[in-house]
Amino acid sequence: MQRVSNRITSKLTTPQKKFFAEVIGTFIVVVLATGSVVLDAKYGGSLGLPFVAFAPFVGVAISVYLFGKISMAHFNPAVSVGFLISKHITKKQLAYYFAAEILGALLGSLFVMVVIGHEADLGANAPNYSYPLPLIFGIEVLASALLMAVIYTAVYTNGLKGFGGLAIGGIVGLDIFFLAFISGASMNPARSLAPALLSGVVQNLWLYWSATFVGTSIVAVILRNKFHLS
Repeated sequence: MQRVSNRITSKLTTPQKKFFAEVIGTFIVVVLATGSVVLDAKYGGSLGLPFVAFAPFVGVAISVYLFGKISMAHFNPAVSVGFLISKHITKKQLAYYFAAEILGALLGSLFVMVVIGHEADLGANAPNYSYPLPLIFGIEVLASALLMAVIYTAVYTNGLKGFGGLAIGGIVGLDIFFLAFISGASMNPARSLAPALLSGVVQNLWLYWSATFVGTSIVAVILRNKFHLS
């Protein structure tokens, strides 16, 4: 897989390589994360939560192995902010990471809409408001924090000796499996934004554009000092 990504990006500058890696990686993540929700709804829920959790695990793992050495495999604006805090990227780089991630997510949701279907609001995240709002917010913070913690662990252990993609994808899948019934377990503002905009169901975006950044930022501040990045 790495040879494929190398051939694709061989004639690009380093910033261009990072930009297109983030576009393609985010596209893959969003197609599998939201497409699985749409497919489950299309088949009346028969595929179930294990399928909905497993598909984004696969998408994240594939994207990390394809593009991790090119862009550090963010595919997520909240993760990019975490890396800004820990000084892995600059403010200028943050701008094109954000642009790439949002573009990739929008293309991913457009693909789902055209190819897979319109069900379940294109896979838009939705919290369970039968739970108290502080709990919903806290669970989304926790899910995002766990993701950021695993990403940093992979960064500082040389990719967990080749298992970094599986670990990062795994925490995404586990967060969805165990926490989505409360907060929706987005962990990714771009993944939430794209289907919400294209489906017109935008009332929950405030949660996924606040709690996710809180979660990743908390971990980034803690581990920035641990790894002497400040």
